Amino acid sequence: MSIKLRGKGVVAGIVVAKAITLEQDLDKYIALYEPGTADEEISKVKKAISEVAEILAENVKTLTEKEMPEQAGIMEAHRVMVQDPMLLDNAVAKAGELKSAPKAALAAAKESAAIFENMDDAYFRERAVDIRDVGKRVVRQILGLKGPDIGSEPVILCGHEIEPSVIANVPAELIAGVVLGQGSTTCHAVIIAKARAVPTVVGLEANLKDIKTGDELILNGETGEVYVAPTEELIESFNERIKEQAVMKKRYAELTSLPAETTDGHKVMLVANISTHLDVEAAVTNFGAEGVGLFRSEFLFMGKSEAPDEETQFQAYKDAVEKCDGNLCVIRTMDIGGDKPLPYLNIPKEENPFLGWRALRICLSRRDIFMPQVKAILRAGVYGKAAIMLPMVIRLSEIDKVKQIVAEAKVLLAQENKPFSDSVQLGIMVETPAAAVMTPIFAKHVDFFSIGTNDLIQYTLAVDRVNSNVSYLYDPFNPGVLALIKRTIDSANENKIWAGMCGEMASDPMAAVILMAMGITELSMSAPSIPRVKELIRKVSMAEAKEAMNKIMEMEHASDIKEYLQEKFGSKK
Repeated sequence: MSIKLRGKGVVAGIVVAKAITLEQDLDKYIALYEPGTADEEISKVKKAISEVAEILAENVKTLTEKEMPEQAGIMEAHRVMVQDPMLLDNAVAKAGELKSAPKAALAAAKESAAIFENMDDAYFRERAVDIRDVGKRVVRQILGLKGPDIGSEPVILCGHEIEPSVIANVPAELIAGVVLGQGSTTCHAVIIAKARAVPTVVGLEANLKDIKTGDELILNGETGEVYVAPTEELIESFNERIKEQAVMKKRYAELTSLPAETTDGHKVMLVANISTHLDVEAAVTNFGAEGVGLFRSEFLFMGKSEAPDEETQFQAYKDAVEKCDGNLCVIRTMDIGGDKPLPYLNIPKEENPFLGWRALRICLSRRDIFMPQVKAILRAGVYGKAAIMLPMVIRLSEIDKVKQIVAEAKVLLAQENKPFSDSVQLGIMVETPAAAVMTPIFAKHVDFFSIGTNDLIQYTLAVDRVNSNVSYLYDPFNPGVLALIKRTIDSANENKIWAGMCGEMASDPMAAVILMAMGITELSMSAPSIPRVKELIRKVSMAEAKEAMNKIMEMEHASDIKEYLQEKFGSKK
């Protein structure tokens, strides 16, 4: 009997394949484990951690050679995590206490993961999965357990939390789809699935128990539907849609080398949001990104016992800038706050870290951390076009202080005989109502604005987007939000600087058309979103876009705006 389950589709696409469940009961193997002396167990922990680090380093090399930069970047992050001195020290201490190497490794990883799980920031809560993944890897190494046997035919990987390392190390041609019980859309398993364009559904939760290894599944990554043991008739109907999907994929591939240009010749830059320098190549080659609009530099600062030095940062930024091949690479300075456990920051626990000591506020008070980052970006600018982007700016004095630090950084670099660029742009993220209101003033002091809609919407509407009780109020088409966005773009144009957007709103094709009509220069998004945004832009004229923009700016309800845009542009998508 066919069973229909519904989760949340996060990577579009329809596939029909057999399921393989990936839950592995490590507790069962640990219960059968026969420990040695305390010294022997400590030695096993140290040896396993060292071996896992070596395996991960080899994985990074292999994935890089296979031109899988996203997977390589995540495995590199795991390599850094497993070599964290705090994890090692904790695991060694527990091995002495528990007299069991696998129990010690698992307990140490769980403690570290618990720190992340208690954070307010949803993204960092989801990093707990990575830490548990690292812990399980060490345990499997101690126990001599192998990874899952995928077989030789494409399968749909199913599990409550699928370890990122599992997906990263399975050949792309053998993964037909991914089904997760948990509901995160930004966990590393989903990030890898997006990079590989693997249809993915999350949030099945308790319903995941209805899927067993060997079951035939239909997975719809757009609607979030999963059919277990579908009928032949149902499979046939979906096979027709799979054929249509193949046609669309081919159409998107043909757009890669074409500009995002309207029918009457207006162009907008479509660029990529990236998490590591390893993401750039795939964004440019596979999806046609014309540069990087957001390099989240905080990933270089995570999973370490001390801040990365200038040279480490320089090498990462240089690589990203070079891969942009003459196009701009916008590097956001460290955006980290009190909800993130970086031991070297010593941030006290805050009641509301989103309104607390974070991002630029930390950088301006910790010049020992900020100065190396500024110097590294200036040095990277020698190898192409680089820009510094400041998060959470609300006062002009903050911009002035950064300019002083940039000037000091140039003096230091000159004294150290290190080449640097004197033409690195300086811009700010507009992600608070205060910044949006102040844009007519800020525009006179910076080279560009980048609108961070994720936070701008959240702060403007006083809505926590991960709170299910109020998330329905989180709406980029709220007239108040649109007014602040237009004010920002108008301020940029009036002062002859450029304006971009790096929030999720930029990846909505119909929103992109309206933003283009407002006069935006650049739209930055996750790389796989670029073709569908480009496709709609190439089907409309600027005159059509401006007419639609003028109409929606007079509307009073977000629901009316979305209905109008669907009627106007829905058939062209």
